[in-house]
Amino acid sequence: MALWKDPTSSGSGFAGAAAPISPTPREGGSGVAPLPDVHRRSGKDRGELKESVLATGLTLEGKINGTGHVRIAGRFKGDVNIDGTLTLDSGARIEGHVKAAAVVVGGELMGNIIEAQQVDLREGGRIEGDIKAGAFTVASGARMRGKVEFGWASSGADADTNSLTESIITGTV
Repeated sequence: MALWKDPTSSGSGFAGAAAPISPTPREGGSGVAPLPDVHRRSGKDRGELKESVLATGLTLEGKINGTGHVRIAGRFKGDVNIDGTLTLDSGARIEGHVKAAAVVVGGELMGNIIEAQQVDLREGGRIEGDIKAGAFTVASGARMRGKVEFGWASSGADADTNSLTESIITGTV
């Protein structure tokens, strides 16, 4: 069963599913923030990917692997490894490690973000775990406890040739 709404189908699709995502804000100011401007590792435009949704009120345990965007509004226990954007809505919770091209946290993430090009910690978001990312954005009112490494070049060169900013954050930002 597909958990995303197919824009080409004439049926109503999955109840509560998000509309197809695009890297630009939607018309009419829907309140949904645009996805970070990060491209898939394979070089395809990220706007071409579908979004899968774990709706509010659902709890799932297991692993998520694959290509595409994932939006979690419920609860998920397990590791996530995707070649797209992982969005954790306000009130949602993940217990597990995350590896994604971009991660947007508006809920709770209890685990490490192993590798991401962009991490956005939104207002009211909470992370308990370590982060390693190319870029890291923190909104006022967000909370985090863990080690953060960002600004590393993807080539893996040593710290003398890269600018590294490392922080230990243990309170309200």
